[in-house]
Amino acid sequence: MHNPIIAALDVATAEQALKLAQEIAPAVGAFKIGKELFTSAGPEIVKRVRDTGAQVFLDLKFHDIPNTVAKAVAAAVRLDAQMLTIHTSGGGEMMRAAEQAAQQTALQAGKNAPLVLGVTVLTSLDARGLAELGWEANVGKQVERLATLAAASGLRGLVCSPLEITALRKILPAAMQLVTPGIRLGTEPGDDQKRTLTPREAMEAGANWLVIGRPIYAAAQPRAAAEHILSSLA
Repeated sequence: MHNPIIAALDVATAEQALKLAQEIAPAVGAFKIGKELFTSAGPEIVKRVRDTGAQVFLDLKFHDIPNTVAKAVAAAVRLDAQMLTIHTSGGGEMMRAAEQAAQQTALQAGKNAPLVLGVTVLTSLDARGLAELGWEANVGKQVERLATLAAASGLRGLVCSPLEITALRKILPAAMQLVTPGIRLGTEPGDDQKRTLTPREAMEAGANWLVIGRPIYAAAQPRAAAEHILSSLA
């Protein structure tokens, strides 16, 4: 069975991340390394987390001119990341450069190309925030526009909120991989994630991967929490 759980290592230091990774690695499919951990621990943390045997989702959301993003993606491939993120709002040329760099660098290194995932609209942006940027003040339509552009630009995956999965599945190629944060078990106190689904709901809606943070790393027993989530998907 494919283990779709990406456990977010949203902790401050390499020591905390590695302790958590070693504890829960047998119960998850991949680990997410984001900006905080990567900035504090450096590229070496990717290699050390890979040593647990799990895949790495490098969530740095590259957004720059095409050549710069291509070079960053190539560096991520050489670090042996299996997934990485870019902003779709960087445009079609940037996305094509990112995917091409992933494919070419992986081929040269004898690796499988990582999944380059497009991020459409950040969940912190609402209609007012979009209007401030001069974008259409409709989050759903903007997400669909950028997702369609990503598919046309050759990306094979997207990051999307749980409540966008169903709509995107109707307009995207069936092979498009959807990675979904905002996963909650339904028992947590309220936090800053507003658009959430349970793991089973998200998978049934069409998600391929579930990014799960607090329900695992903030649990009294992270390994048991991860195992419980995995068993709920069986």
